[in-house]
Amino acid sequence: MKHLLSERLSSIKPSPSSSANARVGQLRAQGHDIVNLTIGEPDFDTPEHIKQAAVAAMNAGDTHYTPTPGTVQLREAIVEKLQRDNGLTYGVDEIVVGCGGKHVVFHALAATLNPGDEVIIPAPYWVSYPDLVVLHGAQPVIVTGEPHNGLKISAEQLASSITPRTKWVILNSPNNPTGSVYSESELLALARVLEDYPQVLVMADEIYEHFVFGEARHTSIVKVAPQLKARTLIVNGASKGYAMTGWRIGFGAGPAELIQAIVKLLTQTTSCPSSVSQAAAVAAFTGDQAPVAAMSAAYAQRCKVIVEELTDIPGLGFDVPQGAFYVYADVSGAIGKITPQGQRVARDSDLVEHLAEVGGVATVTGAAFGLSPYLRISFAGDEQSIREGCRRIRRTLSALQENDGQQL
Repeated sequence: MKHLLSERLSSIKPSPSSSANARVGQLRAQGHDIVNLTIGEPDFDTPEHIKQAAVAAMNAGDTHYTPTPGTVQLREAIVEKLQRDNGLTYGVDEIVVGCGGKHVVFHALAATLNPGDEVIIPAPYWVSYPDLVVLHGAQPVIVTGEPHNGLKISAEQLASSITPRTKWVILNSPNNPTGSVYSESELLALARVLEDYPQVLVMADEIYEHFVFGEARHTSIVKVAPQLKARTLIVNGASKGYAMTGWRIGFGAGPAELIQAIVKLLTQTTSCPSSVSQAAAVAAFTGDQAPVAAMSAAYAQRCKVIVEELTDIPGLGFDVPQGAFYVYADVSGAIGKITPQGQRVARDSDLVEHLAEVGGVATVTGAAFGLSPYLRISFAGDEQSIREGCRRIRRTLSALQENDGQQL
């Protein structure tokens, strides 16, 4: 059967974060006690008023096809949300609704990329960006962020990475996996570079916008640099901020011509998102926003907990997250050490496996996000799980021994 599959399929790999979560299931099925710190979704239930809107839609017979770009009601709700939360003005014809944010990213790239095009992707990056670029015949250009600045890229780095073949720059803030947030001044510096390259599109992935901590503030690059609005696609959705990952509602906001191109593709793929999910999303974006604030406050507290628990673990260092719900921990201090079982930790993937099988705690390797040796450690779960998972990390890393030079 393998010889019948497309060559494109062999050019990409399964989502590493999905694979990490699947590995947790396998280990638990084998009888292992595992604390799962790979989770990339809120552990809260969808707010009640959103669920009730879905029930009402079903009872009203709202269970049929909708317009391909999304219902008018939902697109109007997204327009309202962008104005209220982001200070941005869009028309209904500049909005497209997809089956999650990833769905919008996929179709935006499919609608614009040609063989030989390049897409600038700052690393560490969300795991799917490079593979989606490759899948559409283009070339990811990975630019590693600056360690002294939360692994964010600088304007100078961006300028030196743009070529005549550059089609997109992808910016993800708040960032998965680092938790870094680009400030207004940083976004303005990047925008000033992009002003000189009118052929370059900007994808602003803002799915974690509601989860920012301390002095950090989320700002859209379109708000900072409105001159880029005509070539920027904002990608967002209901999954994170409203605890609606399973409802599969994402959206894109951008120039009408790009939106129309994405819609054209959607007519040949998914036709439209779930009608019931769209009705629920209207209630999410236009209804009571108190649950969003409550979840954000909970994540701010969980951030404090994980920072406290991870501090001073041997071989592990990290920057305090400014947003999202991840710590991206530098484990270079653990590389080269020897486990109590006599195995050498040669790379971060070895450490992830050791933590899971021996330490009883699941994390995700930094290699999945384009920068090693790191671990992504999620604090999306409850405080008890966070504390126990971090205790297991501390215990496991503390048991590693210095390599005395023996060849293993």
